[in-house]
Amino acid sequence: MSAPVASPDSQPVIVAQIVRSHFVEGHHYGSVVALDSDGDLDWSVGAATAPILPRSSNKPLQALGMVRAGLDLPADLLALACASHSGEPFHVEGVRRILAGAGLSESDLQTPLGYPLDDDAREAVIRAGGHQSSILMNCSGKHAAMLATCVVNGWDTRSYLDPAHPVQQAILATFTEFTEEPATVAVDGCGAPLLSTSLVGLARAFRRLAVATGGPERRVAEAIRRHPEFVSGTTRDERALLTAIPGAIGKAGAESCYVVALPDGRSFALKTDDGAPRVRPVLMAEALRRSGVDREVGVDAVAVTRTGVLTLLGGGVPVGEIRACF
Repeated sequence: MSAPVASPDSQPVIVAQIVRSHFVEGHHYGSVVALDSDGDLDWSVGAATAPILPRSSNKPLQALGMVRAGLDLPADLLALACASHSGEPFHVEGVRRILAGAGLSESDLQTPLGYPLDDDAREAVIRAGGHQSSILMNCSGKHAAMLATCVVNGWDTRSYLDPAHPVQQAILATFTEFTEEPATVAVDGCGAPLLSTSLVGLARAFRRLAVATGGPERRVAEAIRRHPEFVSGTTRDERALLTAIPGAIGKAGAESCYVVALPDGRSFALKTDDGAPRVRPVLMAEALRRSGVDREVGVDAVAVTRTGVLTLLGGGVPVGEIRACF
């Protein structure tokens, strides 16, 4: 297993234009890769093989490592283990269910304090006199699942974020197996170990989840397919995209990372150099369009296109857009 190395000319390129009143006022640089149904590189722009930190795009692979280590959750809660959830009431209740099933409580979570990502949910908490808490933070489902995995195996729950902890070692082994690349260990925003790979490695790993016919891989993929609202939120673009493409799985991450895999094995991964979250869905919609996914039977082409529309306003009136250009 050799480390992914970018060729000298493999650098992020312009992948989107910021167009205001027909004037191109700026650009987003990034990289996009598409694998075909056999897992071979179909096309790419930018740095396809350079190591990146996929951030929360790694979560379904982390969940897979936990399931292989004995974690046993119903599909909705397994989807929540893969989530950067919006903090809607059903998300928070789901995290409580994971913890209660393991005989644990919110006090065992080591996620940073946070408010819900969802605007309405955040305002409801504040209006009710609530405060930031660990369970409201968007990574609490993953952390609760890590704790539950520890309980199943009799592992210490206080040190579960230590990269040397058995739960993190189980995740690392699964991650490197499925990406087929070595991983550098960093620290994610939630405090958990964060593993590196390339866009090709990330797409390759999600492809393996998407085509699985059984075992833990199939369980994770089916949880995402059946409960996309648990993986993100009811109003999020990720949910809209996965609902529009039958059998698709996917996960967005911070710093404008995004990976989507289709049930036939085609997979797509991307990242922008500036990490701007606004351009992420624009690029994925274009990647899918470039590969013809929006024209396939059963796909809601209008919904797919809608996820990639980002309108710029001037005085409250649409005057431009973020436009993919690869």
